[in-house]
Amino acid sequence: MVKSILVFVVTLVAFCFPATLSAAPLEAYGRLPAIQDIAISADGDVIAVLWTNGTERRITINDLKSDEINTLGLGPAKIRDIVWADSQHLLITSSTTATIPWVEAPRSEYALLYLYDRKINKIKSLMKDSGEGLNIIIGLPDIRTVAGKATVFVQGIHFVSNFGQVSVFKIDPQTGRSTLVDAGERGTIDWLISADGRPVAQTIYNSKVSQWTLKIAKGPGWRVVKSLEAPIERPAILGLGRDGRSVLVGEGVEDGVALREIDPDDPVWPEPFRTDPEGSTLHDRATHRLIGFQHYSADQTAYEFFDPSDQEAWAKIQRAYKGIEVSLNSWSDNRRRIVITVDSPTDGPSFALVDLDAKRSDSLGDFYQDLTPDDIAEVKAVSFKAKDGLSLSGYLTLPRGRPAKNLSLVVLPHGGPASRDFGDFDWWSQALASRGYAVLRVNYRGSAGFGADHLEAGYGQWGRKMQTDLSDGVRELARQGTIDPARVCIVGASYGGYAALAGAAFDPGVYRCAVSVAGPSDLGKMVN
Repeated sequence: MVKSILVFVVTLVAFCFPATLSAAPLEAYGRLPAIQDIAISADGDVIAVLWTNGTERRITINDLKSDEINTLGLGPAKIRDIVWADSQHLLITSSTTATIPWVEAPRSEYALLYLYDRKINKIKSLMKDSGEGLNIIIGLPDIRTVAGKATVFVQGIHFVSNFGQVSVFKIDPQTGRSTLVDAGERGTIDWLISADGRPVAQTIYNSKVSQWTLKIAKGPGWRVVKSLEAPIERPAILGLGRDGRSVLVGEGVEDGVALREIDPDDPVWPEPFRTDPEGSTLHDRATHRLIGFQHYSADQTAYEFFDPSDQEAWAKIQRAYKGIEVSLNSWSDNRRRIVITVDSPTDGPSFALVDLDAKRSDSLGDFYQDLTPDDIAEVKAVSFKAKDGLSLSGYLTLPRGRPAKNLSLVVLPHGGPASRDFGDFDWWSQALASRGYAVLRVNYRGSAGFGADHLEAGYGQWGRKMQTDLSDGVRELARQGTIDPARVCIVGASYGGYAALAGAAFDPGVYRCAVSVAGPSDLGKMVN
């Protein structure tokens, strides 16, 4: 599917623009990354690497102490996540598209959980013994230490009076047996497990009246802490708080996410202890307490740790990769062995293992193993003013071997639209640039990651100022002489596909062609 879309787009664009340059085949850009995920064990001694050739998948288990490598063939299974329960047991989450005949649920993508036992070198399916329930899971598994042993907690479907309810199950990785821990109620959508393995919080949503409710475990029952109307965006449980006991809840507000910590011994709805810009939380792998944040700034991904030693450790990694975007992928319990993603502007993205005690970093493999540095184009940060004066930014990918003058251009608006582009490796942009086109990605108004004002400037502006932000970028590149304004195409997927259609319809004269991939064309029907 990815390959066919890419070939279709480049072929259509080729009707409008000159012949392409010699480069790696399109398949090298369009196929899935060779390495899809990496997980390091809690003790930092074992690494699992998920590989694919585009149709089949395998996992290699690398024992860093013995240098022993074992390979698991998984066939065409769709693997969504891998994580170690302990150094002997790997949890594998896959998904499958299916219809459950005896359940009133649509044909959908359902998640299944498997366990690989290194000792016996076998994979077993989990949750088949869930009793009055299904063998699917909701979300990803949580690992907790209970009575000194790793225990897996999952959310699954348990039937009460023929009604499926989101409930908590625990699984013993030694035996694979699952046990119902707590049955949810009608409308339960999420749970939080304490560090010692107890359900401590759950959220309920009544879609008929758009009511969101947070409940905290209190004695043998549950106590309502907060209930509010949430027709569009709901608050969410984000994990355990800074003390490893409190319930961390995030609620979207005008200037980011308001973070609250609810004490389970005194469950009241407190004032936020901070309001955070868009980003995600970082939690200690052993205690599960909140230890920092990952932020998406205007230029790069940034990490904020509460502990100065953690902050300095990350600063050392950034200094070692000066000028290269690095991001956190997986780490050991003591955070001394860290798997990172390295996004080199010249070599493309790859994984690396950082050993802080040994003061070394080892490459674990490239995402795109059929691409060489000669196949990767330069990406430049650009900034310009919209017609109404709003400051905008984005990224321009320039074809190799051509002067940045009078180039044909592909405008590639991101989806979302409350999302954003980064200056990292983008396979679609690189594929188009390899055929001789400049590619412009604009973080138009309505994009996330630039503050509430920038996001809200896009409200009500689909097909209007969000659209002219893109064509203002085209005009700026034409003014600089970088591109030929007579040879511009707009291409996008999802909201970007809508922007492609809107570009052809509402911005006549700017684009010579437009390609919409899965873009909505009837907003009224989409909303309904």
